[in-house]
Amino acid sequence: MNNMLEYLFALEINNNREWYHANKEAFRGANAEFERLVEKLTVAIGQFDSAIVYHDPKELTFRVARDTRFSNDKSPYNPSFRACIAPAGKMPIPVGYYISIAPGDRSFLGGGLYAPTFKDATARIRDYIVGHGGEFEAIINNEDFSALFSVKGEALKKAPRGYDETHPLVEYLKFKSWYLQFPISDKSILSEAFVTEAARVFRVMKPFNDYLNVALKGFQMPTR
Repeated sequence: MNNMLEYLFALEINNNREWYHANKEAFRGANAEFERLVEKLTVAIGQFDSAIVYHDPKELTFRVARDTRFSNDKSPYNPSFRACIAPAGKMPIPVGYYISIAPGDRSFLGGGLYAPTFKDATARIRDYIVGHGGEFEAIINNEDFSALFSVKGEALKKAPRGYDETHPLVEYLKFKSWYLQFPISDKSILSEAFVTEAARVFRVMKPFNDYLNVALKGFQMPTR
């Protein structure tokens, strides 16, 4: 994995189109290394999550080129390798497993839903938490889960309109997305045991993903 991290570190320092195109071979080598990692993770996750079927790793990864049209940051590249391993490939719903590799101990494993603009998805999950709060609490308070994760998400300051402000899970009803992040160090990425350890983290994450996917059953992705 060393080529992958070294390339991303260099891209971060030289975040311009001239350097990127002059070092296209280095990108291809590092990207191929990342795709091999994604393939291994897909196989490992598939051993405990039957919803994950094989997809070509190229279909699961995201481009390093950034869309800068609506961003104050005009740097053309995102110096990270990212992939989503989910039932529908890299589509955000149904939710799946996410990996982001960035140098300097900024990598992480993720899961859950990060799509605060999908209002229908947000409403479905809020309603499901209201009706199945005990199940939600059992998942997030599980000892193995709470040792690794805390639920994150962009949240409203008050309970959303139409929801009980005194509901015991009102803090989670305020969320627009519900996602998980587990930090990973450069050292752990370089370890021969990385795929095994990542799969262990993802396995603990699975009940949370399953819960959200039940809540999201029937959701239709917005059409452009």
